Amino acid sequence: MSLEAKKTLIFRLYQVLYEYSDADRPLTQSKIIELLEKNYGIEAERKAIGRNVSYLTEMGIDIVGTPKGCYLAERHFEHSELRVLIDSILCSRHINPSHSGALIEKLIKFGGRNFKAHVKHVFSVNDWSKSENQEFFYNIDLIDEAIEKEVQITFDYNKYGIDKKLHKSKSHKVSPYQMILRNQHYFLMAYEEYWGNMAFYRVDKISNISVKKTPRTPLREIKGYERGINYKELALSRPYMYSDKPETITLTCPEWFFDEVVDWFGTDVAVKKADGNMIQVTLTASPRAMSYWAMQYCNYAEVVSPPHLRDGIKDKLASAAEKYRREKQDN
Repeated sequence: MSLEAKKTLIFRLYQVLYEYSDADRPLTQSKIIELLEKNYGIEAERKAIGRNVSYLTEMGIDIVGTPKGCYLAERHFEHSELRVLIDSILCSRHINPSHSGALIEKLIKFGGRNFKAHVKHVFSVNDWSKSENQEFFYNIDLIDEAIEKEVQITFDYNKYGIDKKLHKSKSHKVSPYQMILRNQHYFLMAYEEYWGNMAFYRVDKISNISVKKTPRTPLREIKGYERGINYKELALSRPYMYSDKPETITLTCPEWFFDEVVDWFGTDVAVKKADGNMIQVTLTASPRAMSYWAMQYCNYAEVVSPPHLRDGIKDKLASAAEKYRREKQDN
């Protein structure tokens, strides 16, 4: 064995174990020697393999020996963990297809070659509904930079046209505070400097972002955020990311439907028995978001209060019913 091969043997041995071995597929010394020569052009003897496996073990690498060979037990991620991460990327609509594919390929490498053979859905990334915005990760970097420097940013906000492409809607100057994952989309939580209110913007709909030198508006100077950001409230009181102030809302629904309520609003709600199999639930939520939520589940949940929210939902449902009546008559 050449001097260069001796120097790199221990590292290449680790690579072979990482790529090809696991508890179900231990490698014999003969197989390791074969892979070292095939992949890296290194010729090694059995004694050298055994000696370097011992060195790796002494260095704290978790290598397990069995009658059928040895395998690397220590990995950055379990295969089940990698599957969860990969599936999360696939269903994340804010990551465009090319970036999704690249991220998944990186994750697959953590599982080794044996894992890759079992990940068939990596090749279906183009079949998922994905954002077309190529600036997504660039946006995240710049927003992180602005948040770290506590300065304002400007950007164009876009909306989809009938050509299924993003088109500029408005330009904004904001003070950024946080990025939040909600409903399979990343939202930028920022103070809109022109309108003077907190707003939420889909990061995948942002383009032409620019980090400014102007200091951002201090968060605790904004009404409603004197004590900072209440992340639990953000997560549970806004089923859709509207920026209006959350209110106390009461609704009634069948007892069996409470599981759905918890999925959306968590367990920090008040609940009590009503007539029959009905229950009354009191929670805190964005009225605008709650209006859409209530219409989505109008066959099961009924908003009781506040009156302005109930009346608004009633008007929307009446308008929707009238549209469907007209359609039926026209046909």
